[in-house]
Amino acid sequence: MSYAFVFPGQGSQSVGMLAELAASHTQVSEVFDEASSVLGCDLWDVVQNDSEGKLNQTDVTQPAMLAAGIAVYRVLTAQKACSPAFMAGHSLGEYTALVASGVMTLAQGIELVSTRGRLMQTAVPAGQGAMAAILGLEDAQVVTVCEQTDGVVEAVNFNSPGQVVIAGNKAAVEAAMASATEAGASRVVPLPVSVPSHCSLMKPAAEQLAEKLEGMAFNMPTVPVLHNVQFSEAKDVDEIKALLVQQLYRPVQWVETVNAMKQQGVESLYELGPGKVLMGLNRRIDRKMKVQPVFDGTTLEKALASL
Repeated sequence: MSYAFVFPGQGSQSVGMLAELAASHTQVSEVFDEASSVLGCDLWDVVQNDSEGKLNQTDVTQPAMLAAGIAVYRVLTAQKACSPAFMAGHSLGEYTALVASGVMTLAQGIELVSTRGRLMQTAVPAGQGAMAAILGLEDAQVVTVCEQTDGVVEAVNFNSPGQVVIAGNKAAVEAAMASATEAGASRVVPLPVSVPSHCSLMKPAAEQLAEKLEGMAFNMPTVPVLHNVQFSEAKDVDEIKALLVQQLYRPVQWVETVNAMKQQGVESLYELGPGKVLMGLNRRIDRKMKVQPVFDGTTLEKALASL
């Protein structure tokens, strides 16, 4: 059986995540201890208690989700030797895939996504940007709605057939939401985010991220990683860095990523990290492709039994 490991992005985080796994698998605390040493704060305490409401701030969410995904990956692979055909991640999850595949170290990944979060928040201060999910329209319809709306609003996440996320200036996003409803969308859902990811408003952040990446030493992956921007592998380290820069202001092509894996023989996906967001998306992309989430003892056992 050919299978792939996929990693979720922002939106899958929750207070108390991975507590059960941490109680019985030391890899969880080891990963979060390393992440905390890079950040200079107790990331596990934030994840478990969040007494100051930091978990949903993007510069905290990103390292928390990366650490969570790598923790699950290390728990799983400590139990069983695994040979995935591919790895991929949704948005922030792409960085988790790159750490898991050996492109960068965990410390590099944590430092990078923490910086990425800060740059994103600085590029568009809280309250000025917005994102929304548009359900029930064709991709082309959503793109047209955005093009016909004044201001910056773009289709940025092609998550599944009939589900596209838009992002941009708050007023433009709200206008596009109204237009999408008029065009026949079944639902229009504003997303609780602090920055409008993957749209052109992120270009200033992307330029600064490029400077950060330039001085970092990466490896080629031990397992092929499909990138969000082009849903294919990078040919060298320089292209990996370029694709990470582009990912900040170009759409996440998740449907195409899943289809690319399917076309190359992948039959099952294992979603490593909190929640079941990717499983839900993949059911709408291809119901025949099995998806096993892994985030607690029960789902870990199911994954081990099927691998």
